[in-house]
Amino acid sequence: MPPEPKTRSAHRWGEITPQMVLVPSVIVAAIYVIGFTIWTFWISLSTSTLLPDPTYAGFGEYAKLWGSKRWTVAYQNLFIFGTLYVLGTLLVGTLLAVLIDQRVKFESIWRTIYLYPLAISFIVTGTVWRWIFHPNTGVELALHDMGWAAAKFDWITDRDLALYVVVITGIWHASGFAMALILAGLRSVDGDLVKAAQIDGASMPRIYRKVVLPTIWPIFIAVTVVLLQFAIKTYDLVVALTQGGPGVATTVPAIVVYDLMFQRGQIAQGAAAAVMILVALAAVLIPYALWMAVQKRKEGARHG
Repeated sequence: MPPEPKTRSAHRWGEITPQMVLVPSVIVAAIYVIGFTIWTFWISLSTSTLLPDPTYAGFGEYAKLWGSKRWTVAYQNLFIFGTLYVLGTLLVGTLLAVLIDQRVKFESIWRTIYLYPLAISFIVTGTVWRWIFHPNTGVELALHDMGWAAAKFDWITDRDLALYVVVITGIWHASGFAMALILAGLRSVDGDLVKAAQIDGASMPRIYRKVVLPTIWPIFIAVTVVLLQFAIKTYDLVVALTQGGPGVATTVPAIVVYDLMFQRGQIAQGAAAAVMILVALAAVLIPYALWMAVQKRKEGARHG
């Protein structure tokens, strides 16, 4: 029996109500993201200095930016930091997830401990780790107080090692996040696969390496993408930990953007630097979005 007109109308109204509620938020978000992105790009092509000036001046600020030694060092630092940060976080997160997956006692307590760093802001994380690494307040001072007067642990003030202090701190902060997602993936693996491998005589390390971890590779890609966008946007962690120093040893692109726009009054060049960060983010997120669309299409085709 077909539904009554009033019932159909109520049903249709119920379907479109959620979309109507979301419309204002979508419009505001579109203006905020797309509108300000276009504005920033235009400012990067302008003659702006202390204040925005929309007069067109071409791509000269981009050429000056890439001719700047500080910017190229910042981009090199971002590449080194991003690579080590992502690989280190995935490695530690996977190790923690595999250990917790062994149904250890007090599992919820261990999960909470490993996730705890994620609840701390980058500013607090950077400040605490600066105390630990600084020779006047941290490990070196403790070793001296214990009698090892020759002990030296001054990575944070060493130009060649300071960037690795940022990497270690970043890994400590993000490993719990990676662990949580990878553990969820491990728990979703079909138990029959593991049992079949055990019947074939495979050891547990081999089962994880050959069966379990390859099964959850989409989760590794998702975690990698999230960590990469964390790395590209890194600002407050570095500021709290090293202030970008010593010298420019730990300077990252976001610090250069802030310095150009709010310290040196070079708004056009700062906007050009911000656009370059956006390009780096797009280089990570667009391929991932395309890959997700392809996977969804394959999944849809597989299920008819």
